[in-house]
Amino acid sequence: MIITDTHTHLYSEAFDEDRDTVIQNAIDHGIERFFIPSIDSSYTKSMLDLELHYPKNIFLMMGLHPTHVKENFKEELLHVEHMLSKRPFYAVGEIGIDLYWDKTYLNEQLEAFKFQIHLAKKYGLPIVIHCRDSFDEIFEVLEEEKGEDLFGIFHCFTGTEEQAKRALGYNMKLGIGGVVTFKNGKIDTFLNKIDLNHIVLETDSPYLAPEPYRGKRNESVYLLQVLKKLSQIYHQDEKVIANITTQNSKEVFGI
Repeated sequence: MIITDTHTHLYSEAFDEDRDTVIQNAIDHGIERFFIPSIDSSYTKSMLDLELHYPKNIFLMMGLHPTHVKENFKEELLHVEHMLSKRPFYAVGEIGIDLYWDKTYLNEQLEAFKFQIHLAKKYGLPIVIHCRDSFDEIFEVLEEEKGEDLFGIFHCFTGTEEQAKRALGYNMKLGIGGVVTFKNGKIDTFLNKIDLNHIVLETDSPYLAPEPYRGKRNESVYLLQVLKKLSQIYHQDEKVIANITTQNSKEVFGI
C-alpha cells in the first residue's frame, strides 16, 4: 500500500531538528511520495536540497504563495518563471488567493494567480490552489481560464458541497487533509457524495494536524488518521482508498 501526501512543507523550519526522522517514519508507514509546494524564492534552495537527499520520494512544485504576494511580487514571479524554464517541476503551486490574513494586496494576488495559471498552461502542468476566504474570487478567475489545459488540485478543501462540485467542474481534484477529522470541519457531512476518483490526500504539514493531534505540529505520518476517517466516510477499506487516491495523484502530476 503506497500512500501519497500531495501537499507537505517538509522544508519548513518546523522540521529543522528532526526532518530525516519525520520523513523516514512516514516512509516506514507506507507514505512514500511527498509533493512539496513552494512559498517564495527564499525556500527554493531548501526544496532543492530536500529533493537531492530523497530523489525517489520528493516531488517539487514551483510557485508564489498568495500570502507572500507583497510589493516585490513581480520580482518573485520572475523567479518562478525562471525556475520553471530551468528544470522540471510537477505543478505550479501553491498559488491562489488568501483574504483571511490581509486584503491589502488583493489586486496583486489576482495578478499573480492569473500569471501563474498561464505559466502552468505553458508548461502543461497542474495548478495547486490555495483558497482561504476567497472562493468567489478563485472561481471568477477559474471561469475566465477554464479549458482542457486548466487542471489541478484544490488544496486543503474546506468548502461546501456546492463549491466542491463547482471545483470539480474546472478539472480540479479536492485535497483532503486533517480538516476532515475536525468536529466542526463539516466536509465530512457531504464528502461521500464526491466520487473517490476526485480525491487526493494531503497533510499541509506542519499545519492542520488531524485529530487526535490537532494543535500539534503536523507530519506526513498523520495522513493515516485522514485515511482512517475517509475509510469510515466511504465505507471502503483503507488500502482501497490509498490506492485510488495515489492513482489520482499520479494522474494529476503526470507520474
